[in-house]
Amino acid sequence: MTLLRWFAAGLAWLGAQGTRALAAMVFIGIALPPLGALLKPFVTESVFLLLLLAFLRVEPVALRRHVKQPLKLAAIAAWTMIAVPGLLGSFYLLIGLDRISPGLYLGLILQAIAAPLMSSPAFAALLGLDAALVLAGMVICTALIPLTAPVFARLFAADTLTLSPLLLGLKLLAMLGGALLLASLIRRLAGTERVRSYDPQIDGVNVVILFVFVAALMGDIGARMMSEPLLVIGLIALSFALTFILLGATALVFARAGRREAFARGLMASQRNMGLMLAATGGVVPDLTWLYFALAQFPTYLLPQMIKPLAERINRPR
Repeated sequence: MTLLRWFAAGLAWLGAQGTRALAAMVFIGIALPPLGALLKPFVTESVFLLLLLAFLRVEPVALRRHVKQPLKLAAIAAWTMIAVPGLLGSFYLLIGLDRISPGLYLGLILQAIAAPLMSSPAFAALLGLDAALVLAGMVICTALIPLTAPVFARLFAADTLTLSPLLLGLKLLAMLGGALLLASLIRRLAGTERVRSYDPQIDGVNVVILFVFVAALMGDIGARMMSEPLLVIGLIALSFALTFILLGATALVFARAGRREAFARGLMASQRNMGLMLAATGGVVPDLTWLYFALAQFPTYLLPQMIKPLAERINRPR
């Protein structure tokens, strides 16, 4: 029992270090490329576990409250899955990026048309934001991928990108439905109060699972930094700039909803799940697209720590 208590305390401590731990993951993943090779086969399982923890961490009452507000969710989905890819794709074409750098253009299009990260509710929880709202928005946006992604792919990248929306939709449906059913079963067997009592440990487990992603994706980045430092630095800067633009623009669009809710929506819209979009292509993309995909994980894992002081100020009651 003593060992179990120590283990539980360690998970709770790790969960409390959430945003700092996420930031450290990026550099640990770069420093230990063999670890990335070891963890890469478990990425799919980790996605499912993150979904399970997201459903388990959020109170069902809070989630149902947002689901009962269809107009709010429709607005979130319309902005995230229609307005954002439409505006960004049009801008990229306007500046001729498809001709200047087809590989980078494809990476940016994949990012724009993707749904929010499945871990975005976990990030929201770590920042003390409304994780139930982010989870509801993430679910509805993910469900729309088979409808929106082929349209925008055909519109902006018809010659370079082939999607399998049916396969992607079935995979996402199975993962979302399975995680929801399993989380509901755990809540029914353990009881809501008991699950709530383990929230700190759940946050710690969430940090551990998130590490699988960054270690698997960042394993080759160290070598590219040494061989092409200017390219790597430029792509990292671009990914950060785009993330902050999406975060700020979304918060401004939904400013009337209140600072805390608008900020949560901005966090969700700025964190895009490019991994699933790349999986739908079978991995047949240019090398520069893959490089941008990996480097775009920097803002994904560093952003929570960077914006934590702002989130604390927003969460503070007036």
